[in-house]
Amino acid sequence: MTSRDDLDAPLRVPAAGPVADAVGGLSPCVKPAYWDEATRHLMRKDRVLKRLIPRFGDACLESRGDAFGTLARSIIGQQISVKAAQSVWDRFKVLADEVTPRAVLRMRVDDMRAAGLSARKVEYLIDLALHFDSGALHVEAWPQMDDEAIIRELIAIRGVGRWTAEMFLIFHLLRPDVLPLDDVGLIRGISENYFSGESVSRSDAREVAAAWAPYRSVATWYIWRALDPHPVSY
Repeated sequence: MTSRDDLDAPLRVPAAGPVADAVGGLSPCVKPAYWDEATRHLMRKDRVLKRLIPRFGDACLESRGDAFGTLARSIIGQQISVKAAQSVWDRFKVLADEVTPRAVLRMRVDDMRAAGLSARKVEYLIDLALHFDSGALHVEAWPQMDDEAIIRELIAIRGVGRWTAEMFLIFHLLRPDVLPLDDVGLIRGISENYFSGESVSRSDAREVAAAWAPYRSVATWYIWRALDPHPVSY
């Protein structure tokens, strides 16, 4: 997955991959409760997904279960490749026993820069840590909040744009009906699978995705897999 938002734009290769550790192969995962119903719905409603979904067996969307870590990874990976992002993350996490908001606030800026972070990304990570540590984010309420309310809360953090917030909804909160129209990977996948490679507008993508509701996150995940078959965890 790749965003087109300049502030939020991971220019990554391959196109279908957030800042993540690639999962080797298509091994079974612990499915979100809605997954089986979602795949049945999508295969009934969409001829392309009817063909794609069986190709990926038991592979499915998974969450790391760590809200701060997920957002920190997304910031670290902006505008760099998946491989480079993982390298920086590996060096960054050595700076603390555990990557937590307070641990980040205790880190020395020089050490963070030496790990490969730009000055701007250091600022973003510190702002992220301050939002978590101060209680400015309603983390405990997120499971009950609607998607747009969570997005509004997250984009108040420096370095977090709508694309990152949508990736958080999909990969951390496992929300079933997110359509990330700023994602270049999704647009490319729709172009290749529905329009024979022709240029696709956001309006075109939204029209295709109308049949996917209320499981647009799941459909998006399979469109990403059509570009890159290795599932990732954000």
